[in-house]
Amino acid sequence: MTPDLPRTIRAVDTEQLLALEREAAAYGFSQRLPVDWLRQHVAAEATHYLFPILVHQLSHRPEVSPQWRCLLLLTVRTSEEIRSLLDVLPDTFDKLPKPASTASRADLVRRLNGAVTQREWSQSERARAERMTPETTSDDPPQR
Repeated sequence: MTPDLPRTIRAVDTEQLLALEREAAAYGFSQRLPVDWLRQHVAAEATHYLFPILVHQLSHRPEVSPQWRCLLLLTVRTSEEIRSLLDVLPDTFDKLPKPASTASRADLVRRLNGAVTQREWSQSERARAERMTPETTSDDPPQR
């Protein structure tokens, strides 16, 4: 029997997020971010949020089925919020802390819906870095 998908949000700190991502990688879940990428880009002191959106069944891997595919709201080092997906086992999700109030829950859903995706953010960061990289200079005078 499949557990019912909870309609609740869970809050995790960066260390808990890294543990969830390591667990997802160890189980070979398809929706996860590389832990090294997270260490490089996620704000160390931030709180991140997970909101289950669907039950992901794997008939060929019953030992890790079902999974809950969660929307993930991350705070990166630039203080921007971005969204991604993360597959989490139901028992793991149930052990995560809930945000403090229901008022914050409505705000979190609004922020999740308005956040750019991790891919969009990464692309804009690459473009920004390219614009900020100084042109290579040489000792030759400019060509006219």
